[in-house]
Amino acid sequence: MASLVIIKTGDAFPEVVDQYGDFEQLFINQLSTALPEHLSLRVWDARKQGVPPSPASFAGIMLTGSHSMVSEQAAWSEALKPWLQQALAENVPMLGVCYGHQLMASAFGGISDYHPAGRESGTHNVRLTQAGHQDPLFSKLPTQFPAHLTHAQSVMQLPRNTTVLAHNSHDAHQALRYGPRQWSVQFHPEFTRPVMHAYIERQKAILRDQGDNPDALINAITDTQAATGLLRHFLRFT
Repeated sequence: MASLVIIKTGDAFPEVVDQYGDFEQLFINQLSTALPEHLSLRVWDARKQGVPPSPASFAGIMLTGSHSMVSEQAAWSEALKPWLQQALAENVPMLGVCYGHQLMASAFGGISDYHPAGRESGTHNVRLTQAGHQDPLFSKLPTQFPAHLTHAQSVMQLPRNTTVLAHNSHDAHQALRYGPRQWSVQFHPEFTRPVMHAYIERQKAILRDQGDNPDALINAITDTQAATGLLRHFLRFT
């Protein structure tokens, strides 16, 4: 049976893990009901297990978020870059999320670093570009949709030959395409409302320090069916 591998790049906050599951489990929760019969899910923790087997041995690849920073260039993270380059060259379907988004962009020649406007947290609207409307994956989404976000770093400089598929007022690079079947997103399609709530609760002091209103952000949390649907739509390319 072919497998879609979830590359684990970090752990969620302990209270999130206890109540809702770790990053990889959030992906599994969203994917399990839509998984085709020919496909199974596999988790690979890159921090503990090193570089995964050949990318071509997988039907598809997903990369999770992390509390680490791509700009810190941890050894395990840097070791993934040639593997991701190989996956792109071999046209293996890929979808990176948050840290995975920033790592893919960095691996392909871009720059990921701290956003000068600070952290973006909460449920915020994301808007498709014209290219997003024409993209085989993102064209399934409405022109504007709410998405859950929590990140301090962003893709600050694009790799060559990269297409911007979505943006918002905070981040010009909310969604990118690098090849025919290789995408990444800054937002978290795997998050649920309770998970987003838990993240803002944990980040209240940081958010207040940068001038945000955490209570207002909590009140603005909403369902993100369109963004979540992206994970299931991706399965069509595996």
